[in-house]
Amino acid sequence: MTWPALHISQSIQRSPEAVAAFAGNPANLPLWAAGLSAGIRQDGERWVTDSPMGEVEVAFVGPVELGVLDHDVTLPDGSVVHNPLRVLGNDEGSEVVFTLYRLPGVSDEDFERDAALVGEDLVRLRDVLDA
Repeated sequence: MTWPALHISQSIQRSPEAVAAFAGNPANLPLWAAGLSAGIRQDGERWVTDSPMGEVEVAFVGPVELGVLDHDVTLPDGSVVHNPLRVLGNDEGSEVVFTLYRLPGVSDEDFERDAALVGEDLVRLRDVLDA
């Protein structure tokens, strides 16, 4: 079985290496990833943040240096949501591509809202890096 997937992308006028180094550093998440940035902090080897559901852990599962910014979010109940995120070369710049899976039970409205939020995060990433 597979889930429906939507690829959301944003061009950025920076090298893939620069984009991956910045976006793949959990400490930078508050600058661009609104959904993961509320109070992110390092707790030993883990990166944790507060969410409406409680404390969640964010872990990049890389290799980040190769533009693989896939990250797992561990929810308070212990379940893990895998979020594919890639930085691809696009001529002299980069294309950042997030794959949003539509999980079982997610309504059309919620899926569209999630896609819009991801798109906003990627625009924020572009704006931070292009500044």
